[in-house]
Amino acid sequence: MHRIKSKFDTFRQKTNVIIYGTNTASGRLFDLVLLGVILLSVVIVMLETVKGFDTKYHQELIILEWVITIFFTLEYILRIISIKKPVKYVLSFYGIIDLIATLPMYLSLFYFGTSVLTVVRALRLLRLFKILKHPKFSSQSTHLKEALIASRGKILIFIYFMLISSILIGSVMYVVEGKESGFTSIPTSIYWTIVTLTTVGYGDISPITPLGQAIASVVMIMGYGIIAVPTGIVSAEFANSNRKKPRAERINPCTVCGTDGHEYNAKYCYHCGTEL
Repeated sequence: MHRIKSKFDTFRQKTNVIIYGTNTASGRLFDLVLLGVILLSVVIVMLETVKGFDTKYHQELIILEWVITIFFTLEYILRIISIKKPVKYVLSFYGIIDLIATLPMYLSLFYFGTSVLTVVRALRLLRLFKILKHPKFSSQSTHLKEALIASRGKILIFIYFMLISSILIGSVMYVVEGKESGFTSIPTSIYWTIVTLTTVGYGDISPITPLGQAIASVVMIMGYGIIAVPTGIVSAEFANSNRKKPRAERINPCTVCGTDGHEYNAKYCYHCGTEL
């Protein structure tokens, strides 16, 4: 005997499809509206730091901030009540980000200046990857993640080598150039080395002796290697990952919320908790 669904159960199911569904018209519309509101919120926070604009439209910006905050609060509550396992969502990465996005304006009632922390809402733009939950995007993102994990050892060794090199070069430059050229201490010289190696070159400190300029030339040439080596390591691992996994990924969509992208042997929907 089937249990008759209550109005609340029906509301939960419809809300779940709209909020968590990515392959339905209503679900995609909701996600696009949500992304638009997030972008608007970030732009508002940026405009609040522009003195002239904030002075002229301060009240309007505050009102918009509260409207967006209330929208995010309602969305967060609906996300919790529309799934079978709300604790799993609350403790998830996206759940924590969604909670943080709603707090700054409420905290500003007790602590001055905390409203500027609403810029963390930009992290919610990561939901764009959920909207683009297509087998092709899923496969490529998986390969990229595996490539980064596989190459982490080589990259850590490379970073360690560059750190030691920066300390040695910075120490040498401190001895060669001295305080007269702006190399007032070994930490300052190491700062110059790192800035030069990363090809940033602020120009606030520069060598003036022939030997110092020769060392600086070598450091600048080494800087190109810093860009090329990690990129080559990850690219090679990414190519290996693609060669090792040529098979097409199998997708198992949820029958309730319609979310795609589940693994073939997944037992529960990672969005709404429904048994697949």
